[in-house]
Amino acid sequence: MEAVTKAIVKLRTECLERGAAGIKGLARHLRILADEKSQSLDLEGFLKGLQDAGFSLEREEAQQILSLCDKSQNGTLDFTEFLEALRPPMSEARKEVIGEAFQKLDKTGDGLVTVEDLQGVYQSQAHPKFKSGEWTEEQVFRSFLDSFDSDKDGKVTAEEFLNYYSGISASIESDEYFVDMLKAAWKL
Repeated sequence: MEAVTKAIVKLRTECLERGAAGIKGLARHLRILADEKSQSLDLEGFLKGLQDAGFSLEREEAQQILSLCDKSQNGTLDFTEFLEALRPPMSEARKEVIGEAFQKLDKTGDGLVTVEDLQGVYQSQAHPKFKSGEWTEEQVFRSFLDSFDSDKDGKVTAEEFLNYYSGISASIESDEYFVDMLKAAWKL
């Protein structure tokens, strides 16, 4: 189990060195390769995704992570379980405030944030490119969503939102500061 822990910590560290987009970027590469129905990858797909995203894990390390995240014991990496293992540990207080921020954006309550959800919540008119006439309101909204949307489908899931903030969370030691920062940013 120690080797598995070292492998996931090594990959997590590489992701976090890339900033808030590290986990999000890896997730995007892996989602492209994942089986659409099962949201899983075999070892070769996992290795290809790691390589495509520019990560340097040895085959043995990738196999250890795959074994850790193979819920069904069928030789495939379960995507959801992998992302949970990859995210830096977060306190319940942090997860809770991230959830509150997501709920504030998800006006329809369907578990997805879309351009329609942002209308009335995000002030697009204050964006410099909107003010200059360079972008429409929809372009401003899409640009904002792209910050969180790892698979670029125009919808942000709670998981994508959590992945984004897990990268930021890792760089902030104090729970109190992190919670206060999110409450101020999202006016919670």
